[in-house]
Amino acid sequence: MKPAELKQCRQCEKFFRPWSTTQTVCGRLCAGRLVKAEKKAEIATTRARKQALKTIPQLIAEAQVEFNKFIRARDEAQPCICCGRFAVGDYGAGHGWDCGHYRSTGSASHLRFNEDNAHRQLVVCNRHGAGRAVDYRIGLIQRIGLERVETLESDNRVHRWTREELVAVKDFYKTKLKALQAERTD
Repeated sequence: MKPAELKQCRQCEKFFRPWSTTQTVCGRLCAGRLVKAEKKAEIATTRARKQALKTIPQLIAEAQVEFNKFIRARDEAQPCICCGRFAVGDYGAGHGWDCGHYRSTGSASHLRFNEDNAHRQLVVCNRHGAGRAVDYRIGLIQRIGLERVETLESDNRVHRWTREELVAVKDFYKTKLKALQAERTD
């Protein structure tokens, strides 16, 4: 019987003499590594396929979550934009902080990710106080100035978000939040 021809290992790329015609790796160590690498590749392709199946509203929601986290962290040292309270306390049903939008995401979705349009706001003011638009405007003028507030109010363009834009917004604010947190811990 003629000895088997040398094969190249699929994992470490060294040459070996196989004991079976179906053998593709040189030993157990490389076999374990190959299985792990294939599983990792399969997870990556599954993740990519799931990402491709996401709808625009799902991508908007994901980007909004990252944006809101950043806004709440950015304004952490500032009081509520409407009422000026720092402490959450016991104000009824709403405890905690929201990322409140001056012009709502429903009426001005093109300003959804505009940092001038979003500020940290108490839940009781945002959800239970219907956003308290008049108080929000007063607080907004104090923070960013009348000119920028009027720019927000007069911006009525129409914008349709694309998949690429939404993924970029999500990644941008995730990175920006990490940088802000790293800056604060240093």
